[in-house]
Amino acid sequence: MPNQISNDVRNCIDNCFECHTICTETINHCLNMGNEHSDPNHINILLDCAQICQTSADFMLRTSNLHTKTCDICAQACENCAQDCEKIGKDDDLMKKCAKICRECAESCKKMAKH
Repeated sequence: MPNQISNDVRNCIDNCFECHTICTETINHCLNMGNEHSDPNHINILLDCAQICQTSADFMLRTSNLHTKTCDICAQACENCAQDCEKIGKDDDLMKKCAKICRECAESCKKMAKH
């Protein structure tokens, strides 16, 4: 079957979907927390990450030859999000989980950006 999705690509797709989900959950959490959690810059970083993760997953699922570009930007957005969540949510379990998943997604997207 042409354009069959490899295990590495499938793993990255799964990471992107998981990252999209946790970032979306974290947005709601942060808006409810208020204060620095609900700072517009932080919410935009989470939104950027969630959106590019969804887009990258879609590009890989379609075996688009542009997936290397979306994965490169996705890795950057995930790193930014992880750093921001760690900075703001030092004592917040959901924010720590978000940062961890963002870092995992960033690593798999870095690999896909080279394929």
